[in-house]
Amino acid sequence: MDKEIFLCSICNINSGTCNEDCKFCSQSVRYKADIERYKQKDIALILKEAKAAFESGALGFCLVTADKGLNDKTLDFVCSVAEILTKEVPELRLIACNGTATIKQLLTLKAAGIKAYNHNLETSKEFYKEICTTHSWEERYETCQNVNEAGLVLISGGIFGLGESVEDRIAMLESLKSLNPTSVPINFYHHNEALQLKPNPLNVDEALSLIKLTREMIPNAQRIMVAGGRELMFGERQNEVFEYGANSIVIGNYLTTSGRAVAKDLEMLKHLGLGIAKAVK
Repeated sequence: MDKEIFLCSICNINSGTCNEDCKFCSQSVRYKADIERYKQKDIALILKEAKAAFESGALGFCLVTADKGLNDKTLDFVCSVAEILTKEVPELRLIACNGTATIKQLLTLKAAGIKAYNHNLETSKEFYKEICTTHSWEERYETCQNVNEAGLVLISGGIFGLGESVEDRIAMLESLKSLNPTSVPINFYHHNEALQLKPNPLNVDEALSLIKLTREMIPNAQRIMVAGGRELMFGERQNEVFEYGANSIVIGNYLTTSGRAVAKDLEMLKHLGLGIAKAVK
């Protein structure tokens, strides 16, 4: 078990405006989920969140937008935010998560100060059509290849509990391994009543075994991150994720759901005798 845990924080800088039909995502306008929706978060607020995340020990700060992929307007906005954060909070490792992207777009982000790009495969190639029809799994995989080609750090993972089979889980992990991601975010499906996709609940022991499986199948990943759904999935057993191979977590709130109070996560790490990573490997 790693003695230092890498902390990451998510900032939803554009919320609930996506036209895609991903059945697991409350940010799609198609499902009319009761969430906060806005085009662009105020930059002063983003900066405030970034400083708070860093003061809490986060080294990663992810700028997330709700859309299929990057367009010129979104690209300009993310770059503007990145340039300000790089100047104001230079110690943070800036991550962008803006959907499908070309090599040219990724190089533009890189020039603005973005260090890593997060684009998840979500599930296996075979099961993907069951959860999304408006864009393909192949587009996701290609974007991850583009991230590597652009020389950005690749962050890519998926979601468990979408109704996929054991074989689908293994296939997704094999695909992720082929991309050689630096960090693999593991998410557990958090159902919103507006979504068509029905919950396919895992029990805690199954979820822990999936963290272990991810670590075993992608041994070269520097970080296995437990991200969305952690609090809902593990409850009072969140401390066990580190025993099964996780060495990174998201602190604070998620995109459209609330996370656990940061102080509780920091207290948990202290109680376990785990430190907080102070530098990026």
